[in-house]
Amino acid sequence: MKKILEAIRAKPDLWKSTAVFITTDEGGGYYNSDFIQPLDFFGDGTRIPFIVVSPYSQGGRVVRSYADHASLLKFIEANWHLPTISGRSRDTLPDPVVAASDPYVPTNGPAIDNLMDFFRFRAALCRGRARGGHFLCLFLAGGRRDGGAG
Repeated sequence: MKKILEAIRAKPDLWKSTAVFITTDEGGGYYNSDFIQPLDFFGDGTRIPFIVVSPYSQGGRVVRSYADHASLLKFIEANWHLPTISGRSRDTLPDPVVAASDPYVPTNGPAIDNLMDFFRFRAALCRGRARGGHFLCLFLAGGRRDGGAG
């Protein structure tokens, strides 16, 4: 992964329009007591590692909205103004609305985040150049996302 990221960052024209999403497929059987939303017949799983690397990601802060693997698809649809892939898929679920007293549990569930709150596209574009990269580490799928700068 390090070689891939270094190769992308070495090409400024490519880096300024790139977001790299790094995740795993499953939680590996580890137990997690955090809230798991009943999304559909299959439910959702435990939290899994998820990292965003981009000159526009908001490193250095904690992002606490509910997301799962379908959030990647929701991000693509929101960023490029595309329709959902199906009327039955999880990307049709709304973005979470949460109470200040409990930022982990959506009040409008089932709901899945579209990951747009990870980025500062407008702020970075207004400066006319891409900022240095930030690493946002978080947990995705079946629970809250905890982030930190890397």
